[in-house]
Amino acid sequence: MDISVGSQMIILFFALIIFGVPVAFCLGLSALFAMWQMDFGLDMVADLVIASSSKYTLLAIPFFILAGNIMGISGIAERMILFFRVLVEKLPGNMGLVGTVVCLFWGSVSGSGPASVAAIGPLIIKGMVEDGYSKPFAAGLVSTGAALSLIIPPSIGLVIYGVIAETSISDLFLATIVPGILLGCLMLLMLPLSRHYQADSEADQAISLRVANNQEGTYLQRLYQAFTHAFWGLFTPVLILGGIYGGIFTPTEAAIIASVYAIIVGSLIYRTINLKQIYAAFAHSACSSAVVMIVVAFAGLFGWVIEIDGLVIDYSEVMLTISENPQMILFVILAILLTVGMFMDAVTIMYITLPIFLPVVRELNIDLTWFGVLLMTALSIGLITPPVGINLFVAANITNCSLASIARGVIPFLLVSIFGLCLLVWFPQISLFLL
Repeated sequence: MDISVGSQMIILFFALIIFGVPVAFCLGLSALFAMWQMDFGLDMVADLVIASSSKYTLLAIPFFILAGNIMGISGIAERMILFFRVLVEKLPGNMGLVGTVVCLFWGSVSGSGPASVAAIGPLIIKGMVEDGYSKPFAAGLVSTGAALSLIIPPSIGLVIYGVIAETSISDLFLATIVPGILLGCLMLLMLPLSRHYQADSEADQAISLRVANNQEGTYLQRLYQAFTHAFWGLFTPVLILGGIYGGIFTPTEAAIIASVYAIIVGSLIYRTINLKQIYAAFAHSACSSAVVMIVVAFAGLFGWVIEIDGLVIDYSEVMLTISENPQMILFVILAILLTVGMFMDAVTIMYITLPIFLPVVRELNIDLTWFGVLLMTALSIGLITPPVGINLFVAANITNCSLASIARGVIPFLLVSIFGLCLLVWFPQISLFLL
C-alpha cells in the first residue's frame, strides 16, 4: 500500500505523541522528516517557521497571558468571589452559583483553561466544599467553567483561529459572548440535580477569604463594600470588549491595554503586588508564551507540508463524500475535534486539523465565524473529557483527589456541555445574532 509522505508525517506525529515526546517537537520532527522525504531543502525551514510565528495578530497571545498572570496574583479572584458570594448569599448552596459566574468572568481575564483551574480553582473548590458540595463535584464544576476560557472573549484560541481562518477576531469575540453565557447557564441547571448541599449547615455562611474579614452591616452595605473591593476586576471585560467594539483599539492592542491595566490595578490600586512579583509574572508569562509560540511555529511548518503534499484536497474530498447533509458532516468534524481534544492542546489541534476542515467548511458555505464558535466549544469540551482531559489533571493536582473521582464529578457538566454544543449547531443564530 502506497502511503503519501504527508500521511507518513501524520502517522509519525502520533507515534511520537504515544512515546511521550513534547507536542512541539512531535510537530517539528515529523515535518522535517516529510520535507526530507520530499527533497525540500532544509534551508526553507527557518523561513517557514518565521512566517508562521511573525504575524502581528499573534502578539495578543503573550500579552493576554501576562494580563492573566498578573491578575491571578493581585487578589482579583478573591474579590470577585466575595462579591458574588455576598450577592447571592440568601440562596442555599450559593457557592456553586458563585463558582460558575466567577469562572465566566475569569475567562475574560485568562484565556486559558488549565491556567484558570489553577488560578481560581483552590478558592472556589474550598468554598463549595464548605457549602456541602462533594470535592469531586466541585472540581468538575471548576474544570468545566475554566474550560469556557477558550470560548469567553478574549480567548487565545479565538485569536489563533482568526489568524488561520483569516476571519475577523472582533467578530469572533462578539459571537462567543452569548454561547459562553448559555453554557454557563446550562452548568447552573446541574447544581440542584447533582450537588450534595447541607441545607441547615453553618458552613452556608462560611468562606475563608481574606478580603471578607471586615464585612459588616446590612445586606446592601456589605454588597456595596464587596462591590467596591471587586470593581476593578469586574471592570476588566468592560474595558477590553468595550474598547474593541467601541473602535478604540484592536484585539491585539486590547491585550497590551489589559496587561498595563492589570499592573496598575495590582500595584497602585490594590497594592497587592510589588516589583519582584511583577518581574516573576513577566518571567512566567515569557515561558508560557514561548511554549505556545514554539507550537505555533512548528505547527505552521506541519500545516505547510500538509498543503504541499495535497492532503488538504484528498482528505477534504473524503469528508465531502460522507454525506450530502452539511449538518451531518459538521457533526463528524465536531466528533473528531472532541476526540483529539482529549489528547492535545487547542493550538496544536487547530494547526493540524483546520487546513483540512476549512476547505470543507467553505465548500459547504458554512459561516466561518459560526464555525469558530463551534470549534472552540468542542475543544473546550475536550479539556474535560475523561480520561485525558487536561483540566481534569490540573483539578486532581490542586485537590489531591484521584483522577477517577474527578472524572465522575465532571460527568453531569460534560453531558450538559455536549447538549449545549448541539444547540449551537442546531441554532446558529445563538452565535450570530449580535453580529
